[in-house]
Amino acid sequence: MSSFSLRDGMELGSASAAAQIEGGEVEHNWMDWQRRGHIKDGSSPARANDHYNRWQEDDQLMADMGMRIARIGVEWARIEPQEGKFDQSAVNHYVAEVRWLKKHKIKPLVTLHHFTNPMWFEEMGAFEKRGNVQYFMRFVTKMVQAFGKDVTEYITINEPNVYAMLGYYFGWWPPGKKRFRKAMHVMSVLTVAHVQAYQLIHALQKGIGIAGTHVSYAMNMQVFEPENPHKFKHRLLAYVAERFFQASIAKAMTLGVFRWPIRNLGKIKNGLYCDFIALNYYSRVTMASMQSGTRKGVPVNDLGWEIYPQGIVECLRFLMQLHPLPIYITENGTCDNGDAFRCRFLFDHLQTLCKSGLPVKRYYHWCFIDNFEWLEGESARFGLVHVDYKTQKRTVKRSGEFYSQIIKQNGVTEEMYREYVEPQQYKINAK
Repeated sequence: MSSFSLRDGMELGSASAAAQIEGGEVEHNWMDWQRRGHIKDGSSPARANDHYNRWQEDDQLMADMGMRIARIGVEWARIEPQEGKFDQSAVNHYVAEVRWLKKHKIKPLVTLHHFTNPMWFEEMGAFEKRGNVQYFMRFVTKMVQAFGKDVTEYITINEPNVYAMLGYYFGWWPPGKKRFRKAMHVMSVLTVAHVQAYQLIHALQKGIGIAGTHVSYAMNMQVFEPENPHKFKHRLLAYVAERFFQASIAKAMTLGVFRWPIRNLGKIKNGLYCDFIALNYYSRVTMASMQSGTRKGVPVNDLGWEIYPQGIVECLRFLMQLHPLPIYITENGTCDNGDAFRCRFLFDHLQTLCKSGLPVKRYYHWCFIDNFEWLEGESARFGLVHVDYKTQKRTVKRSGEFYSQIIKQNGVTEEMYREYVEPQQYKINAK
């Protein structure tokens, strides 16, 4: 079908992370990683989108496009540049942005940790050490108290599995370590950090009489399949990868139920430690070795990731089996540097969600504006809005126009499909 309506009450917005858009010479682990020469295109988070200074321009553009929800991040390294010393001007900056969003009828969902650590925290071992969780709790307390009634929705930690695996197993991200046991230990510590932050946020909000606060963690999930389903090794590798990368940590963070390789380092009791499902979904991968692959002949984006819309529902069904909760898609998007197939990507994923019968309440597209995309630097464009990094000029893309129309029309009409989706085709993986 070439049209669909959004589910009743479903809202569309966009997501971002502070370090990827703000710019500035901020002393965090990704700035250090760039200085050590690890960013593929040589770009730096010091430039990014200069959003820290241009936030009102960006947020006004978001409002003009009709968005009524926004997932935003706060940068711990700005707020606490030295251990125990908070920069009140940085705290005030984020409070001002949140209040502006609310004034313009955009509800903020605030992410407290999105891959970046202050260098003082990184140098003391970050989340490699169970005892360091106390410093994260101090930061959480500072920001939740500062936001008060202005923020009632939080993500404690973004993609703890990605943070641990890419930084401590594959060694591609900071701190560049390559030890499986270390990666699993970091996941276990992050589970403690999430559960304690979940409990702390609710206690702080309850203490000042604020009811209805909702807290979760953002889980990155992929669909893992054997490259050859007839080969036992491939099936085993797909099962192991799925368990190590996402299944075990999701069960621990959601329910306080631990199974190897995640360990209960905080004496966490069985319970419910999230108020909504927060899924970040991008792709499906195949397993024939310890490195994932992509099938030949499937649609792919400009990073070679398979475009597999049905996977978003497959991942959600797993999370719903843990505990049925309202669903927020906290990230979903694609690297499409020429904006050649993003409209089709949006149509396919949103239609799949709307026809799934699942209680999807929010969809945050990754991302609002092209930004510093971690290891890829400025070379990978995920945004609905194009940025010229040299001039910092913003231009709404064709896909941004389409997304704005979906919001205004509460779905996709036949006319919209013919105008935006029909002319676009995916690239096919030829490898």
